[in-house]
Amino acid sequence: MKKFFKFIGIVLLVMFAAIAVYYFANNEALPKGEKGKEADALAIKMFNAINHKAFENTEIIEWSFRGEHHYRWIKRENSIVIKWDDHIVHLFPNQPEKNMLFDKGRRKIKNPDPKIFKQATDFFNNDSFWLVAPYKIFDAGTERSIVKHEGKDALLITYTSGGSTPGDSYLWILDENYIPTSFKMWTSIIPIGGVSATWSDWKSTKTGIKLPTKHTLSLFGLEINMGDVKSENSKADILANRILKAINHDSYKKTRYLEWSFAGKRSFKWDKESNIAAVSWDTIQVNLQPDNLERSVVFFNEKQQITADDKIVKKALNIFNNDNFWLVAPHKLFDYGTIRSLKKIDNKDALLVKYTTGGSTPGDSYIWILDENYVPKSYKMFVPSMQMNGVHATWEDWITTESGALLPTNHTFDSGNKLSMGEVKAYN
Repeated sequence: MKKFFKFIGIVLLVMFAAIAVYYFANNEALPKGEKGKEADALAIKMFNAINHKAFENTEIIEWSFRGEHHYRWIKRENSIVIKWDDHIVHLFPNQPEKNMLFDKGRRKIKNPDPKIFKQATDFFNNDSFWLVAPYKIFDAGTERSIVKHEGKDALLITYTSGGSTPGDSYLWILDENYIPTSFKMWTSIIPIGGVSATWSDWKSTKTGIKLPTKHTLSLFGLEINMGDVKSENSKADILANRILKAINHDSYKKTRYLEWSFAGKRSFKWDKESNIAAVSWDTIQVNLQPDNLERSVVFFNEKQQITADDKIVKKALNIFNNDNFWLVAPHKLFDYGTIRSLKKIDNKDALLVKYTTGGSTPGDSYIWILDENYVPKSYKMFVPSMQMNGVHATWEDWITTESGALLPTNHTFDSGNKLSMGEVKAYN
């Protein structure tokens, strides 16, 4: 028996020694950084890189944490549904008196133990941090500092208040585009300072934000899986569908031909079904095929060029992309690459649409302002390439075309300048 206890003692001694060696070999002191304008400037670059505005506008986020805790976070209302084991908790952080507990059969539990809600809050504070921590670098109670890490600027964030573990610090390692690739942690939960975790397995979600799908820790290679990460803007999509119904989008989808002009300078006949557009200006006409540009045909004074001039074709494409937008933009709210969110304009819901792909200037945004019937009456334009930051233009004199689709015939700018779409036609 003495030999057995001696053996156990030796094993424990070896284990403690190994732990001590690991601790001293891997423990890092919290680095000291420089606070101030430069640190905030670096933080803003990180914010812009991860599209923080889209995060602020996102209504709902869903994820899970290591397959154990499952979340649906209604950000706009700041309420959370958390499921784990046999519990379903509806958590209201700003109104805890509304918190509710249900069993797995979705039966509401009367007089629930308050400890359950405390546990749910702690789960959410921890698990949401692993999902959205990059978006929290300007939260109340945060301090930002610049630290040199491997010769490059890194961002040190210290949480002086808030959450379940105030006092924790995180050093964000950024790539050349200021997108986080990993962070190092100094937290009360992990006794070893400087443990790192990857932030490289990003997923682009429906609302335009990037969220991580998993993390790998330097501590024994542990992995944290975030499950099927999703985001959505359901209220914005409802509003967008109301707009489409108001302008009879179903008829627009079935429309084959569109004809219009742009400020009396250019004219168009677009076979929407084949996606071939006759684009005319001055003495030039281009039979443009946007999906197959090399098959486009160029005419000068009604005489066809043997070999189409690439520059003329490219100019026709840019003209077409710009000028058809002024005619059919409200019908493009659900095009591929669009992100929809709600904005309040004069205390009324307006629709913010951002185009991440397509056209000649991806990245442009438009806030649609609607009348009482959900027909667009104006929009505000945010077009960085043209230095437009909220330029206002009306969408007026809508007509019901032969095909049944509603289309605008005129626009007016704040300057008083008008833009006519000419004789607008839509037919089959």
